[in-house]
Amino acid sequence: MSKSAASRNNSRFPLRLGYVPLSDCAPIAVAREMGLFERHGLNVSLSREIGWASVRDKIYYGELDAAQSIAGIALELGLGFSELRREVAVPLILNLHGNAITLSSSLKPAEIKHGEGLKDHLKYAWKKNRPFTLAATHRFSSHHILLDTWLRRHGLVVPDEVEIIFLPPPLMPRHLKAGTIDGFCVGEPWNSEAILDGTGWCPATSNELSHGHPEKVLLVAEAFIKERKEETIALVAALLDACRMCQDPGFRNELVSILEMKAYTGASKEVLKNSLAGDFDGGSETFHSDSFHVFHGETVNRPTIEKASWVLAGLRAIGSLPEITCGSISRIYREDIFHAAVNRAQSA
Repeated sequence: MSKSAASRNNSRFPLRLGYVPLSDCAPIAVAREMGLFERHGLNVSLSREIGWASVRDKIYYGELDAAQSIAGIALELGLGFSELRREVAVPLILNLHGNAITLSSSLKPAEIKHGEGLKDHLKYAWKKNRPFTLAATHRFSSHHILLDTWLRRHGLVVPDEVEIIFLPPPLMPRHLKAGTIDGFCVGEPWNSEAILDGTGWCPATSNELSHGHPEKVLLVAEAFIKERKEETIALVAALLDACRMCQDPGFRNELVSILEMKAYTGASKEVLKNSLAGDFDGGSETFHSDSFHVFHGETVNRPTIEKASWVLAGLRAIGSLPEITCGSISRIYREDIFHAAVNRAQSA
């Protein structure tokens, strides 16, 4: 190990961990507030990011060592989808599901239904002097994949009949309220924010659109793993403990209290509870929410090739996958680190 690497391994240099204010930043929030980082011997500095472009850029430029991330950014950086190419790893899946589609309340549920009536509405009743516009969080996000899947299921073609734009998650409800977009696909609590405000309603949740789909991952710079591998394993172990706590129904009220803090989502208890505690009020109907958020389970958190393949197949289906990529996904999805963390947790 170089002298500089050895100095970075000192506890005076905290592990810089990024996250985006969403309900599924829960494992990071819980690890901080419940002392799990300290229990695993870690000195962690949290960095609240507005969106996924910020996470990508800070990992790329070395301003973050690790981050909660959409899975597509790991592939964008690691496989060279864009000019931002950097060696990264995914040693942990943080959760499954957690997203929903929200449409403007100006689109009536009785007419649109679960999406079946949208094509006819756009053909015969659309009167705005702009395209029907929906927002997703990032070009390489699950939200983009899910939104496109839902539109194609109901006979709509992007970009011929629908325009998709990209916005940071916290900005979506206000854009919907202002009428600059007609709907969005995003993680909680931003669907509930619009639904309970009366601005929008939900025709579909992500667990219905693609049951079992991987959502957020732990993204780690490969350079950090090489310099501080034991800390990487400890980080995965701490977050795995946190995922287990987040899945516990008996912990959900405490989880809501943590996520309510301004440092995390800043959303109200009522908004957070809509998807985390009880059934999900979609504005026009109630969705059973047992599998709305899945943080832990027998195979939930393992960073398998199958989970990476879901993302790759989805990006290919929506035309976001470039012709040329660099390397294999097995180099990025690191089950070896995950299993080392499991062993650490079991022997602790």
